[in-house]
Amino acid sequence: RSLWIRGLGAPMANPDVHVESLGAPMANPNEHAEGMMGEHAEKEYADFEARVKRTIYIDHLSPVVTRQVIRAALSQCAHVVSVEFVENYTIPYDIPAAALVELDDESQARSAVDLMRDFPFIIGGMPRPVRASLARPEMFPDRPSPPGSKMEFLWLKQGDPEYDGMSKLKSLAKRQEAENMALIKNILEEEKELAAQQQIMLDANYYKYDLLENIVQNGTVKNLAGHYRVNLFDG
Repeated sequence: RSLWIRGLGAPMANPDVHVESLGAPMANPNEHAEGMMGEHAEKEYADFEARVKRTIYIDHLSPVVTRQVIRAALSQCAHVVSVEFVENYTIPYDIPAAALVELDDESQARSAVDLMRDFPFIIGGMPRPVRASLARPEMFPDRPSPPGSKMEFLWLKQGDPEYDGMSKLKSLAKRQEAENMALIKNILEEEKELAAQQQIMLDANYYKYDLLENIVQNGTVKNLAGHYRVNLFDG
């Protein structure tokens, strides 16, 4: 009777025992898959951190500002890769009051922020400068979870130690929501007044340039020049 033992290395001295060596034992496929997923998560988060460093956060924008307007405004100091408006899900209005703007690299991001801090930087023609800062990871709605982190959920009921604290947070959130809605309505009214003022200025400028063009085309300028003996082509 013979006994076969697989994967034990060198054969034993007992002639009745035959040993078959199969080399190194196979790795656990589950552990290999987990390792690959861990490496992928680390690379994904490293890429995200690099994107955060070259992104700026712009606030105090007008509701009429578009992606094209932001690209044009920043073209004087940086190359814009992408523009994503930060959605405010706490209000029933579609107001692009803030945006995350990704630039080519970190140095451009810092230069753009310094420019907006040192000089009045107006986007969209509104008579107030916007505010800018370097982006932070928590500003991104699509941010990946840090490698090794876990998210846990816990249902609370009355009598639990954390129940009173959560009740206070809910009350505070409702109060802040009411204050936020009042502030948004006030901002909308201000935007409407500013838009009306700007339209009046635009109409006045259009009337002025249209009047100048008409008097040039109908010959009035030449008649006035002849009357007052002015050479129109005198440099």
